[in-house]
Amino acid sequence: MTTGSCLCGDVKFEIEGELAPIQICHCAQCRKAQGSAFVTNIPVEESKLNFITGADLLSSFESSPGKQRNFCPNCGSPVYSKTVKIPGVVRIRAGLLDGDLNTTPICHFYVSSKANWLAIADDLPQYSGAYKPSHAT
Repeated sequence: MTTGSCLCGDVKFEIEGELAPIQICHCAQCRKAQGSAFVTNIPVEESKLNFITGADLLSSFESSPGKQRNFCPNCGSPVYSKTVKIPGVVRIRAGLLDGDLNTTPICHFYVSSKANWLAIADDLPQYSGAYKPSHAT
């Protein structure tokens, strides 16, 4: 079981089972939504995500047709996103998770639109567009 929360602690959740690899997205939407050079997402089956507190507090923003970004309205922490393109899966923000994680990043994607002021300094695979894993998550 992995636990996590937003910055103010009003939204708390747990994830059952092993964590999928972290995906690092550099698209312009993620940069704007995070206020950073990229976002670190962990795909999670919705059935494995349990909110302890705050599920009813979450606010949502449709950043593009069929894509919802969900966040804590009190502290502004982005919690997860989901898209109709991948039903039953949410993308939890890795920075919200507590303690040491038993997963690591798998790749960078949308690097064609990455921030010009950030150099990618690791050896992970880089994709100019979307990352399409061979499995649902």
